[in-house]
Amino acid sequence: MTERRVILSGSTFEEEIGYARAVIDGDWVHVSGTTGFDYATMTISDDVVEQAEQCLRNIESALAEAGCSFADVVRVRYLVPDREDFQPCWPTLRRRFGDIRPAATMLVCGLADPRMKFEIEVYARRPAAPRPVPAEP
Repeated sequence: MTERRVILSGSTFEEEIGYARAVIDGDWVHVSGTTGFDYATMTISDDVVEQAEQCLRNIESALAEAGCSFADVVRVRYLVPDREDFQPCWPTLRRRFGDIRPAATMLVCGLADPRMKFEIEVYARRPAAPRPVPAEP
């Protein structure tokens, strides 16, 4: 039987809407559209680059819980309400994905909250032997 497990981040949105930050389905990890909210404080920066960086920290946490890293990402989708906000985030995105080169798509669309300027969704394939999750400092 294929393993299926959900990963929750503690975001109030997950509870209010009824979804998981990520779902492990066998070898695959599906990470939901993730925005720039700091889930510990439920605050979000006004700066789009800071939002993109927080999106990636949130995704990195979900991937680590699933036994993955950015190196395992095979597909990424970027969602932005304002196409002009995408290019300033390129250096941030390149730092995480430049060597990995996942398939990628950028969509211009409305997001659930007007404070959200950036959302990222990824799919990863877990390595044959899950990587150990680093201990918290």
